[in-house]
Amino acid sequence: MSASGPRDEIERCVEALRTAATSGDEYAAIDAARAGLDAGVPLETMLLDVVAVAQARVGLDWAANRLTVAQEHTATAVHERVLAVLAHEPGARGHRTGPARGRVSVACVDGEWHTFPARLLAEVLRLRGWQVDYLGAHVPTAHLVVHVHRTAPAAVALSGSIATRLPAAHAAISACQAAGAPVLVGGAAFGPDGRYARLLGADAWAPDARAAADLLDAGPPPRRAATGLSPGRPPHLAGPEYTALTDRAAELVRGVMQELDEHVPVTAGQEPTGHTAEDVAYVVDYLKAAAYVDDPGLFTSFVTWMAYVLAARGVPARVLTVTLDALATRLAGLPRTRELLARARAGLPDGPR
Repeated sequence: MSASGPRDEIERCVEALRTAATSGDEYAAIDAARAGLDAGVPLETMLLDVVAVAQARVGLDWAANRLTVAQEHTATAVHERVLAVLAHEPGARGHRTGPARGRVSVACVDGEWHTFPARLLAEVLRLRGWQVDYLGAHVPTAHLVVHVHRTAPAAVALSGSIATRLPAAHAAISACQAAGAPVLVGGAAFGPDGRYARLLGADAWAPDARAAADLLDAGPPPRRAATGLSPGRPPHLAGPEYTALTDRAAELVRGVMQELDEHVPVTAGQEPTGHTAEDVAYVVDYLKAAAYVDDPGLFTSFVTWMAYVLAARGVPARVLTVTLDALATRLAGLPRTRELLARARAGLPDGPR
C-alpha cells in the first residue's frame, strides 16, 4: 500500500466512520477505524485523512441542517473517542521507543471550546516522536504561561477555530513569547491564509495538522522575547472602537433583540437559530473581532456563512438585515465599525438599506 493508502479504501473508511459517529455508535466507529488499519491504511493517514475528514463532513452537515446540534456534538465526541483509541494502537506505541524529539505544548486559546483540531495535532505529533503536553480546551493565558515557565517547551501550538477569540489569541501569543516560547498557531480563526496569525505576531502558522507537524519536524521556530508590538504592527489593534464595542456589547444585544421582537416576531414552531440573545451576541462578538483586526472580510464572510445557516433552517433573511441595521443605528459614533456593517449588509439578498 502507498504511504497515503488507496483513495477508495480511505473514502470507504471516512464514510463508515462518519455514519457510525452521526448515529452515536462509538463501537461501530472504532471498528471502522480498526478495519481501515487492518486494510493497510497507515495510522497517520487514518488520523489525518479519515478521522479529520469525517469530522469536517459532520460540520458541513450541521451547517446544511442535515444534522441537529445534538447529533453534531455526539459525532464529535465519538470522533474524539476514536482518536483516543487510535493513540493506543500498537503502531502508535512503536513510534515512541526512542528519545522524544522535543517537548511541545498544545492548547486551545482562552475561550475556545473546539478541541478536535488541537487533539488531532497532539496525536500526530506524538506519533512522530514528540513529547506532547495536551492542555485541552479554553486554557486561560495566565495558566498557559505558568505551564510554559515550568516545562520550557520547544514550541507552543495554539488552536483557534472561532475568530471571536482572536483578541485572546493575541494575548496568549505575546505572553508565551515573553516567557521564551515560540508560538505556532492554526485553526480557522486565523484565516484561510494565516493572515491573522501574521497580524498578531505568531512565529509560525500552519493550515492543518499535517502542515504543523511538518513545520515542527523541520525545526521549531527560534525563541524570541516579545517587546510589545512588532514594527509595522497595525496600531488599531485593541483600539478605541473595539474597546467601545466591548463596553457596550450587552447594551447592543438588548437593543437588537428589541428590534427583532418588534419587526421579526418568532412564530410557533419556528427554528430559534438567529433570533435569540445568544445568537445576537455571536454577531456582536464577530463584529468586535473584525474591528480588532480591522478586516471587513472577516465580518462579511461570517455574515455570509450565517445567512446560509439560517436559510437552511428556514429562518427569514430579515433576521440578519434587521440585526445589522439595528447595530448600525446604535453605533453612529464608530465610523470604522459602521463600514464593517455596511459592507456585510450590502452582500445580503435584499442589498443595502
